[in-house]
Amino acid sequence: MPTLTYQPDLYPEDLLDREDLGQQGDMTWWLLYCMSRREKKLMRQLLSLGVPFYSPLIAKRSRLGSGRIRTAYLPLFGNYVFLYGTSDDRRIAQETGCVSRWMSVPQPGSLTQDLRQVRHLIETKAPITPEARLQPGMRVAVRSGIFKGLEGVVIRREGKTRLLVAVNFLEQGASVLLDDCQFERRD
Repeated sequence: MPTLTYQPDLYPEDLLDREDLGQQGDMTWWLLYCMSRREKKLMRQLLSLGVPFYSPLIAKRSRLGSGRIRTAYLPLFGNYVFLYGTSDDRRIAQETGCVSRWMSVPQPGSLTQDLRQVRHLIETKAPITPEARLQPGMRVAVRSGIFKGLEGVVIRREGKTRLLVAVNFLEQGASVLLDDCQFERRD
């Protein structure tokens, strides 16, 4: 199977910058659960149809047997695409043949904030590790460095401190390495 190059993971580009996102009459967030390995295909089809969506992609580098390094862009949240639109837009997405299930998001404002933080985290270009399930831990706000302003949960693993930025609705998140001196406790 060929490795696809990077493709837009957010459409339109300013979607997460909109002030009234998640509060626009008949438009809301929908969570689309894709059939296995169909997230990118769905995103390409939504893009061609002009339907707003977000499904964060992260770069994963690996070394081939020949010694060359390959970069693949993989979904941060496997099998999930967030669609922002009307129920007609959701129906259009279902008709692509890529969507297995869907659900509306009960707290669109909260999801919007979580997705904005994930986007900011990805834009820093720091190495990101997908975190499959949230773990209990200390809630923090980053006060310095390129992550300043992000809030999340600190988890410790293998003697290193990682900041977990969560999408609570999915019970998933992403984490980056962080120095202890960069954050302050939030209660």
